[in-house]
Amino acid sequence: MKNHIVAVFRAKGHLIDSGLMSDALEAVQAAGAMYRVERLDIGKNRTDESELDLEVDSPSQKVYERVRADLMSLGLSEANADDARLAEVDMAGTASEGFYSTTNLATEVRIDGKWLVVEDQRMDATIVVVGNRARCVKLRDLQLGQKVVVGYAGIQVTAFTSRKLQEAKWGFMQGGISSERRLAVQVEGVVRVWRQVRAEGRKVILVAGPVVVHVGAGPVLAALLRSGQIDGLLSGNALAVHDCESAMLGTSLGVDMKSGANAVHGHMHHMRAINWIRRAGGLVAAVQNKVLVSGVMHACIKAQVPFCLAGSIRDDGPLPDTEMDLIIAQTRYAEILKGAGLVVILGSMLHGIGTGNMIAADVMTVCVDIHPAVVQKLSDRGSAQSQGIVTDVGAFLLALAEGLGVSV
Repeated sequence: MKNHIVAVFRAKGHLIDSGLMSDALEAVQAAGAMYRVERLDIGKNRTDESELDLEVDSPSQKVYERVRADLMSLGLSEANADDARLAEVDMAGTASEGFYSTTNLATEVRIDGKWLVVEDQRMDATIVVVGNRARCVKLRDLQLGQKVVVGYAGIQVTAFTSRKLQEAKWGFMQGGISSERRLAVQVEGVVRVWRQVRAEGRKVILVAGPVVVHVGAGPVLAALLRSGQIDGLLSGNALAVHDCESAMLGTSLGVDMKSGANAVHGHMHHMRAINWIRRAGGLVAAVQNKVLVSGVMHACIKAQVPFCLAGSIRDDGPLPDTEMDLIIAQTRYAEILKGAGLVVILGSMLHGIGTGNMIAADVMTVCVDIHPAVVQKLSDRGSAQSQGIVTDVGAFLLALAEGLGVSV
């Protein structure tokens, strides 16, 4: 029909088990277009992937553009792609109108008839092409003269799909988020993936909130850090502050860690801890000079585990080691996350979502929180690979340490 645009979109993976195929068909209809399944090859074995060619008939250019954007965000790509269009950066820190904003899905870009794998894959970035290489670059980091991909032409994404009960992946948590599952079974799955990732030479990174200290799990996390099985720790000022408070004064938020009673003038304790660390010249100096002799940060520094404490407007102190420049903190987070195969988020929605934005979809992610809404929100914000465990982080860490053979 006149003005209709017909295009074929392709996808490969566990399309049925993951729900991607039904999501794609729904997206086409929601945009006001029609579809025809041109080809669907379903694997014969449980580990085989399926392949889909989906013909989409759009009644107008506007509908076509919406369908294309929605399908690409799911992980479908146009079968007959042209070369990508490039535009030169004419103002540092900005891109031309219509620039392609990345997802966390593995992406390729077609330049001069050749597909280039986009490096440093992450969501909410641009794609900069230099010669025969393409990589993700944040808007703020764009430099004059760089060539940035604009539009959707010449972009190919790979859907992130997982099969139900898929061994060594996420079979142990494939039914959504619920507190009504045996913690031991879920932790066994995390331990299995943890060991697999480290055997492959990839890193395990923990993202922890201060609740780890508040619930009395600081010693467990410290033992895990000392064991050499953690490759990076990401957090904020509060974790370190209350860890120091606990190590130096035996309280967290002024509550005695042993009795659970409010300490006399306990509201002052975290400020006293901050003052002692500042007088010592920071956490590293405090450990070296034996001002700080136990706790999470002591173990982290002694074990030489890379860490970054990202500051916020609400921070007391802050500690000298807390990075209050947001841009520098984001950069440091990204550096520590390079090479990550597993990220475990412990009671931190803020730092958890921030971390989720920095990693590709194939980085296995576990979010542990007592509140189901926090666990769900990470997935809602685009980190579809995130799996949730609804439980107390203290109980989780104890079970994790046992599973990894770490004595507490």
